[in-house]
Amino acid sequence: MNYNFRKATLNELPEIWNIIQGAIQRRKEDGSNQWQDGYPNPEVLQNDIDKEAAFVLTENNTIVGYCAVLINDEPEYANIEGKWLTNADFVVFHRVAIAETHLGKGLAKKIFKYIEDFAIKNKIYSIKADTNFDNLAMISIFEKIGYTFCGEVYFRGRPRKAFEKTLISIK
Repeated sequence: MNYNFRKATLNELPEIWNIIQGAIQRRKEDGSNQWQDGYPNPEVLQNDIDKEAAFVLTENNTIVGYCAVLINDEPEYANIEGKWLTNADFVVFHRVAIAETHLGKGLAKKIFKYIEDFAIKNKIYSIKADTNFDNLAMISIFEKIGYTFCGEVYFRGRPRKAFEKTLISIK
């Protein structure tokens, strides 16, 4: 398979939204309240694209995954109940979703590897992320690929588990 991780374009919004809708439904079926409050929605995704933060994972030119990737752009992270590993520049990602037809292929881990490459290319050695307390699949991936649980952050009044991975040893 030929995979590519690249910035999304506005004309890809319908495909991206379809993938996100599948993820919203899966979270609902898992009994989670994550993504059950009208977020994310097409306006959020369009904003990601407008900010050039929207990225897609393609397999042989077919979009199979999505996430937003930003640099130093998460104000809620300043209010962590806990402690980050670093206080330096960081890459943050949100809204990770894999197409229903491509689940179980390790594509989320592949996206995270591309994000690490993006960070290093930008001379940033910290990646921060958060997920719902009941998103056990995502928490498991974070643990497997070297993320450290740092505490809780709040979005829309709800606590989320916050994680960080450093890409070089901290002196």
